[in-house]
Amino acid sequence: MNHDIARRALKPVVFTLSCLPAAWLVYLAATNGLGANPIEKLIRYNGDWALRFLLIALAVTPVRILTGWTDVARVRRMLGLFAFFYVCLHISAYVGLDQFFNWRTIWADILKRVYITVGMAAFLTLIPLAVTSTSGMVKRLGARNWRRLHRVVYVTAVAGIIHYVMMLKAGYQEPALYAAILAVLLIVRAVKKWP
Repeated sequence: MNHDIARRALKPVVFTLSCLPAAWLVYLAATNGLGANPIEKLIRYNGDWALRFLLIALAVTPVRILTGWTDVARVRRMLGLFAFFYVCLHISAYVGLDQFFNWRTIWADILKRVYITVGMAAFLTLIPLAVTSTSGMVKRLGARNWRRLHRVVYVTAVAGIIHYVMMLKAGYQEPALYAAILAVLLIVRAVKKWP
């Protein structure tokens, strides 16, 4: 009975927890807590959470492998979509608040600054993954093709970490931690030869 309650509560709990970073951002904005450069804070905050959620979503299968907890797989799609949600907030803050939808300047920025080029490429790889995240799309593509497509997420995660490292001028501890986490997740999958 307790297991059944926990199983039913898993998705609502994960959904609520996943909304907390956005709720905290709204609170900071409403209370003038975004600091001296609020636009930069918005861009970086949402970028950080996008990468965190991407890694959390990628951790689902290794957690299942290592613990045998199969119910965790039920929230993988949700976590992936939250990663996409925070990426969209990250991009929207850059495009709308930082560049005021000046597409010529944005395009010049993408071509000139390699870290933005890499970041935009990572964003573009997430779009087909988000679009094909429904059960209907799994059936339409076929499970094998769907799995092949969604393996692109590892490229996205690597590109996201590279984007983060290239953006920084100092203090590489956080992206180094993310890179280490991603390496461990890949090693667990490789060792177990999980599909």
